[in-house]
Amino acid sequence: MIQSLTIENVALIERAEIEFGEGLNVLSGETGAGKSVILDSINFVLGAKADKSIIRHGADGCSVRAVFRLPEGGAAAAAMEEIGVGADELAVVARRYRSDGRGDIKINGVTVSASMLRKVTSHLVDVHGQSEHFSLMSEANQFRLLDKAAGPALDAPKAKLSALLGDVRRIRGELRTLGGDEGERGRRLDILRYQIDEIDRAALQEGEKERLTERRRYFSNVEKIAEGLGEAVQALSAEGAALDALRTARHAVAALSPFGAEFAELGERLESTLIDAEDAAETASQLLDGTAYDEREAQETEDRLDLIRALEKKYGGSVEAVAAYRRSVGEEFDLLTHSDEKFAELSAALERDLKEVYAVCCGMTDIRRAAAVRFCARVEEQLRTLNIKNARFCVEFAPYGEDDAARATADGLDAVSFLFSANAGEPLKPLNKVISGGEMSRLMLAVKTCMTDSDGISCYIFDEIDAGIGGETAKTVAEKFAVIAQKTQIVAVSHLAQIAAMADENFLISKEEGEDGKTRTKIRALEGEERREEIVRLLGAAADSAAARTLADELCGRCAAFKTTLQ
Repeated sequence: MIQSLTIENVALIERAEIEFGEGLNVLSGETGAGKSVILDSINFVLGAKADKSIIRHGADGCSVRAVFRLPEGGAAAAAMEEIGVGADELAVVARRYRSDGRGDIKINGVTVSASMLRKVTSHLVDVHGQSEHFSLMSEANQFRLLDKAAGPALDAPKAKLSALLGDVRRIRGELRTLGGDEGERGRRLDILRYQIDEIDRAALQEGEKERLTERRRYFSNVEKIAEGLGEAVQALSAEGAALDALRTARHAVAALSPFGAEFAELGERLESTLIDAEDAAETASQLLDGTAYDEREAQETEDRLDLIRALEKKYGGSVEAVAAYRRSVGEEFDLLTHSDEKFAELSAALERDLKEVYAVCCGMTDIRRAAAVRFCARVEEQLRTLNIKNARFCVEFAPYGEDDAARATADGLDAVSFLFSANAGEPLKPLNKVISGGEMSRLMLAVKTCMTDSDGISCYIFDEIDAGIGGETAKTVAEKFAVIAQKTQIVAVSHLAQIAAMADENFLISKEEGEDGKTRTKIRALEGEERREEIVRLLGAAADSAAARTLADELCGRCAAFKTTLQ
């Protein structure tokens, strides 16, 4: 339940604090007083999308803080643990939004995202506004509602189905490894055979790409190579060039060897240098003689590199990766070639599992059908008390067969649709085809009355769902609220005196103009005489009408007496 709400700088609210009670909390006030701002603030702190329009004029940001009391062992506490927020008896949610579009959200002091916030608050509060309750028209929501009505009876079959579907996924994975059915396996073998042949024909060698790349550089620069080698040969071997100079130096130093060991050592070094220079000159000359552009070899080199690049692009990005891919497809080819027995074994296991999946799904359908009968009967009973005397309500199940088992999900194979008829003699049709806004409000209230024990929500918020009703129907709606509020907190915005009189806590929303000329929304709890005055106002009577005061007292007395019957 929501224990308290603190609002700052939201729309016309400068600052407001509300302490909610455990039962039925009713917000009332003149039209335009700002009741919707309270609900906008609640939606904001629950994780709804925010925009700058929510910020009070002249403020640079707004904030809402809500304190929730957590149901013991409930889904909200588990959701908090899942997102890394410690859960105790309370969840304190604080959300701020600034005019620059930035904001922050904290749960018990831990910063979280809006999606993380919604994971928690979706288990705490159910908001039903004048448009929100039309979510009941969604078949996905109808399906979830039916499963809540079915309750724990679905737990065991759902667990069994989940295990079966896990086994089905495993078998399908293994079958994919084996190439699928016989036709798919044959097609896969053809592909593998082609890939193996293509790679084997290439006969790639380790280091080949590097060698070919170097050879291509040679052919691309053969003129430059020849020119460089020619200059080197000329510098070394021409008359009077390096070799002649070295020979002259060697001869000159050789004549000095009798005059000291150092001259003999120098002579030996010159001899060694001359030998190396003569060898270099010979090598340069031979390389120059062999330098030539071979057009055929150059083209073969380019073609071979193109082939290697094409294989790399198809099979891995490098020669080593191509080789690794060849080993992998070779193993797969061998497996598929000898997989008939394994394939037949897995196919039989898959067929058995899918038959069992179908049987479990049928069992789940039977549980849902039985729950639907009970649920619809209870909803129809509630609708009759809400002045839809001839209401008929049922759940339609889409048919499925054993062949559909392959598309089963963890929820089974069911697809459902809620059908409704408000008038005698009219056929049952989908909700969105026949139901009016007022009827939808009462249907939703009837559903919530029936679901109080099973949906795990600790607070319902109703935004003027009583619009367009009055008299005996208004009295019945108030009584339904009281019934629900015995187990689930309700925060309701209402214009009906019957509902205000049934409230455990009353709050008046009003607008006041301050000395600065700015309008502000004020919220205050009502007790005693103030509560009676508000009920008189809702009755449409003058504030000083003695008859209206007597009627208000009588209405409050009847409501108090009704609530004692619920204890």
